[in-house]
This record gives sequence, structure tokens and C-alpha cells, in this order.
Amino acid sequence: MDPYDLVARNTVEIVTEEELRNTLDQTVKRVYAGYEPSGEIHLGHLVTINKLIDMKEAGFSVVVLLADLHAFLNRKGTLEEVRELAEYNRACIEAVGLKGAEFVIGTDLQLDPEYQLQVLELSQQVTLNRAKRSMDEVGRAMENPTVSQMVYPIMQMVDIAALKVDAAVGGIDQRKIHMLAREYLGAINKRPPVCVHTPIINGLDGKKMSSSAGNVVSVADSEEEIRKKIRKAFCPPETGGNPIMEIFSHHIFPRLGSIQIKRPEKYGGDREFTSMQEFEAAYAAGEIHAMDAKNACADGLVEVLAPAYEFIMSTKRG
Repeated sequence: MDPYDLVARNTVEIVTEEELRNTLDQTVKRVYAGYEPSGEIHLGHLVTINKLIDMKEAGFSVVVLLADLHAFLNRKGTLEEVRELAEYNRACIEAVGLKGAEFVIGTDLQLDPEYQLQVLELSQQVTLNRAKRSMDEVGRAMENPTVSQMVYPIMQMVDIAALKVDAAVGGIDQRKIHMLAREYLGAINKRPPVCVHTPIINGLDGKKMSSSAGNVVSVADSEEEIRKKIRKAFCPPETGGNPIMEIFSHHIFPRLGSIQIKRPEKYGGDREFTSMQEFEAAYAAGEIHAMDAKNACADGLVEVLAPAYEFIMSTKRG
């Protein structure tokens, strides 16, 4: 696949497309995504992890920021708790398929005096209202924000500068923070990044994905748990807003390249699909039953997540 198409697939926005094309022409190019260590890696995280895998294949050096200090500021736990989770999340991210990336722990980067000075310099530029708006999608309890949550987006801007990356990957909920970076990094003589935004996919019930709601598939789920969750998932006749279709689009086709629909001859027999577009059209036309789609979805997820699950089980046995 063409490098640009590889980066652009399954995204909702690239800011800007021209800058991305120019960056792809560079001999050396770096991209990063940051993750707050706050629990198990699940399908929501895997959307951006898969995009980093795409960008690595397109020639980018990949940096993963395990943002323990960000998680602490965003009330995700004590520093000790989030640091411990950061190392565990790193191993899971590698096990699920992102090989050869550079992993950076937030506190190893963000407590440097030069970093902190840049945070203070940018804090003079950004208004409280702008900082709050940028955190509305990603912060906790933003109806009563703390000062720490106002520092969060400014630190994320400095992360981009300190990591010396050309591009930033994040869900579309990161857009306002990324736009702050594009607007204000020039104030500290740093180049703004290309921003690659992925969609926020639905939970298995078709509602907002949330670990607390139990509508996610985690890398810690066994094959039995995955199949049980997928059997119960919302899968309407329509493809739009259909969580099963989203899993195929973002997790199965990009990683496996094809799927098999296995069914008796009286129901049409087995069918193989080698593209999401072909499969989506068949499903929308009623050629594929929802339960057949769910069974293929479970098969694909089990295969994609197996290495991470095996790693988790090995650590428990150890």
C-alpha cells in the first residue's frame, strides 16, 4: 500500500494532508502517541496502536509515551500506581504487535528543568478557558477542574517538542490539545506537528466505550470471554454505528488482511473477504447474517489478541 494511504486509512482527520506528504518524503521522521497508564489495554487503545503500526510500516520511527505523570495529574492513581501500570502497559503494547518502538516513561522526560521551563513559558500564552476547552473531551470531572488538569494540555504540547517528533497520533478527542500545539509551539521556537486523528469507536453495546461499563474487549480477556462478549454485542443490520463493523474495520482487516465467514451450505456456504469495503457491502445487502459476522469477528479478535493474552498469562504463572 502507498505510504500515504497506509497512514490515512481509518483516520477521521489529518492536519494537514500536505504536511503529511512532505513529512513522508523525509529520510528521518518520528511519530508519537501518548497513553495514560490507567488499566488494561483494550480495543479503544488499539485503534491508535494499529495506526502507529501503520506509520511504522510507512517509514516512521515510533515513540510511545507512557504518560504516568499525565495520568497522575488526571486523577488516575498515585504516581507509584501509574508507574507500575506503565511498565505493564508497555509489555502489552509490544505483545499486541507494536514491535521496535521507543518507549518513554513520562517522569523520565517531564521532570527535566528545561522541560518545566517550557511548560511555564507556554502557560503564559494559553488562557485558562482555552486550556479547559482542550481538556473537555479527555479530562475527568471537568465541571470542577483542578489546576493540575489545566497543566495537562500544556505538558502535552511540550511532550511533542521534547520528543522531537514530526507527527502526533491520537483519537479525535485529542484534537483540541493538538491544535493548541500547532498554534503555540512556535512561541518556544518548536515546529508544530502533523496531527493524525483516529475515530472514537463504540463500545460493544453501541454506546460510549468505557471499561467501567463493561462494554470493551481487553487484552486480558480469554478466548472464552472474547467470544461471550462478541455474541452479546450490538450488531444492527446497518453498518453505521455498528460496533462489530468497527472492530472489523479497525482491528481485524488491518491486521489480518482477510476474514472467513464459516456457515453451512444451506445458509450460503463459506465466504472469504479480502477487504473491508467488500465485506461491509455484503453485510449491508443482507448477504451475511449478524451471528455469522459475530463469529468471524470473535475468530479475528482471538487471533489478533492472542500474543498479548499469552504474555499476561505467562506473567501470572511466573
